[in-house]
Amino acid sequence: MEDATAAVVVDARGTVTGWSEGARRLTGHRAEEAVGRAVRELFAGDEPPGATPPPSGPAVLRHREGHRVPVRLTVRPLLGAEGAPSGHVITAEPPGTPDTSLAARAFQQASMAMSVFDTEQRYLRLNDVACELMDQPQTDLVGRSYLDTVEDVAYTRGLDRQLRRVAETGEPLHYEIFTRTPDRIRPHAWNVEIWPVRDTSGEVAGTAVAAFDSTEQHQARRRLALLNEAATAIGTTLDVVRTAEELVELLVPAFADFAAVDLPDWVLGADEPPPLPDAGIVLRRVAHGSAAGGTPEAAVHLGQTDVYPPFSPPARALREGRAVLARAGEHDFDRWMGERGAHAPDSRTRLAGIHSLLAVPLRARGTTLGVAVAVRNLHPYGYAVDDAVLVEELAGRAAVCVDNARRFARERTTALALQHSLLPRGLPGQAAVEVAHRYLPSGSAAGIGGDWFDVIPLAGSRVALVVGDVVGHGIPSTATMGRLCTAVRTLADVDLPPDELLTHLDDLVTHLASGDRDDVAELGATCLYAVYDPVSRRLTAAAAGHPAPAVLLPDGTCRLVPVNAGPPLGVGGLPFEATELQLPEGSVVALYTDGLVEDRDRDIDRATDELCRALAGPAESLDSLCDGVLKHVLPEEPGDDVALLLARTRALGADRVAIRDVPPDPEEVAAARQWATDMLTAWGLDETAFVTELVVSELVTNAIRYGAPPIRLRLIRDRTLICEVADASSTSPHLRRAHAYDEGGRGLLLVAQLTQRWGSRQTGEGKTIWAEQPLPKR
Repeated sequence: MEDATAAVVVDARGTVTGWSEGARRLTGHRAEEAVGRAVRELFAGDEPPGATPPPSGPAVLRHREGHRVPVRLTVRPLLGAEGAPSGHVITAEPPGTPDTSLAARAFQQASMAMSVFDTEQRYLRLNDVACELMDQPQTDLVGRSYLDTVEDVAYTRGLDRQLRRVAETGEPLHYEIFTRTPDRIRPHAWNVEIWPVRDTSGEVAGTAVAAFDSTEQHQARRRLALLNEAATAIGTTLDVVRTAEELVELLVPAFADFAAVDLPDWVLGADEPPPLPDAGIVLRRVAHGSAAGGTPEAAVHLGQTDVYPPFSPPARALREGRAVLARAGEHDFDRWMGERGAHAPDSRTRLAGIHSLLAVPLRARGTTLGVAVAVRNLHPYGYAVDDAVLVEELAGRAAVCVDNARRFARERTTALALQHSLLPRGLPGQAAVEVAHRYLPSGSAAGIGGDWFDVIPLAGSRVALVVGDVVGHGIPSTATMGRLCTAVRTLADVDLPPDELLTHLDDLVTHLASGDRDDVAELGATCLYAVYDPVSRRLTAAAAGHPAPAVLLPDGTCRLVPVNAGPPLGVGGLPFEATELQLPEGSVVALYTDGLVEDRDRDIDRATDELCRALAGPAESLDSLCDGVLKHVLPEEPGDDVALLLARTRALGADRVAIRDVPPDPEEVAAARQWATDMLTAWGLDETAFVTELVVSELVTNAIRYGAPPIRLRLIRDRTLICEVADASSTSPHLRRAHAYDEGGRGLLLVAQLTQRWGSRQTGEGKTIWAEQPLPKR
């Protein structure tokens, strides 16, 4: 093979002074035609003639017959006798001629695509990677314009503009470009560096490009950005549907043209997961979104259920517990799309455009909670395997949030059901007060609290009003509330005064905490216990760390009862004090928990003033007054449970109460029986006279024999007939079974059998023994 290397000698003025045989073979010009001409006249470029020879590197010569000849130039200076430049020696080689220099090999073997252009964006040289990317040999590209060598101008016009910009400004730049790949699975991302190439005079003679395939880095950044966004965008609430909507909003339009989340009904309720059926799987659409404003799956609307056949991607994802990637052209995918289009004729056009789909199960803590579907019908690229990995990560995070929301909803439902079962459903009948109540569970993410209230009938037509609050939320606080509520009812049945009852309740809480059976000490609990006597119209109240009740008098004035709040339950060591006040008939007593008046950004004194104004407002009934209080006092977004109990007091007048002082003489027993009989006759209750005489005889006899004066007999005609005997002794009688030859011990047993209830209570002056018997039916 003949050597095609050309050698040319050029003087300092740029005139050819020497011409080799290789130059003749390469260009077709003989020596006599070339010597004496300006060297730049031999090049095919549009450079104006000048004394400076072109720089080393790719160039294009013009053959004697007119065609272009790409070459690779090497320019070396010639020095005169005194070392001054006297010209240049230029060697030119065709592009196919191997360049054995280390620099040339480094350029040709670089792992990134590298190209050199002249100032008109024509190729001068390309390395192996660039030729492979262009899918053309270097000999077919050198000398051609960049735009003439690419097919998809829309994706590459940006590079042409940047090449012109660098050639014009002489400033290097960096930018990212995307090009299509033949498989159309995804675009290729390229990090492109463009810099100017200058000649020896410093003028821009061309541009060089280095392009690095950054597709993996681009996808990694994209995945990381989505995962970072998911960490803050998914799970902002403890709501299953909202969490599904947040996942859809994250996927559309950044990752999918359409996305949907379908869940089985048991996830939306409180049931346990059933086994997956062998046939179609029924799921309910809870969220979907589309980049184009319309859904490609118009056959399924929000809230509706859909049956997914076993071969469909969502059903496969649920059964296999992994992401399922499906594309148009696959048998199962086309079959499923065809069936869905048949069920929704109006959406066939949109369904026909779906070319790629990802179905990913929502799995958390070993349980499959549903499926997320991502669809592409507008985006030109289909999903790849690493896209499935990304969506599995996003779905996994969403699944944990969905499971947390589901567990919270189930715990809230359980706590609410437990609390409702412990709260009084229908308040017991009693004549002392008219009551109305409201209970509002907390809507915050903390869950249901431990607020409770109760109305407990007591002996002597009295009534106990109770309201309490266990600090904390969830099932533990609700369970603690139930235990305290039961304990209060038990202690109230013993008929303890309010301050003593709270003391016993405080001991119980301390005992529970010390036994590690309930963390009451850490949670804390408060309680307000009040007793109203309709005979004396006296209210006695004591509090354990609880807000003071409010009283609305019949004249319209409202004030807080000055109750010593005392320490919360479980603190121990400090006494509780009771407060007494006389109330006119028709007064309204308001007991409430702190959720009604306390709020983070609210002044407690202002809130209690609002409570008093709301109580004094007009109301048609006690129930409407409850609603009015909640409307005007309740915070806009209460962060705690609220319990409100209103009680309008009644009074038993002299026509329903009879009192007789009994001297401590056994002969007075008969007089007491006769007095009771006369009172029953006056009240029209002669039918109860026989039993009442036996009860009065037994109770008065015991008081005279075992008690201490003064002794007082009282009859109360209320919903029942109540007989009470009070004395100054604190010793209470006990019911016992008398033996065959015992002379005594049968009296109280007889009282217990003849009456419906009996008991004793301690008072400040001693004790009171009482017995109730039903009134005759009218």
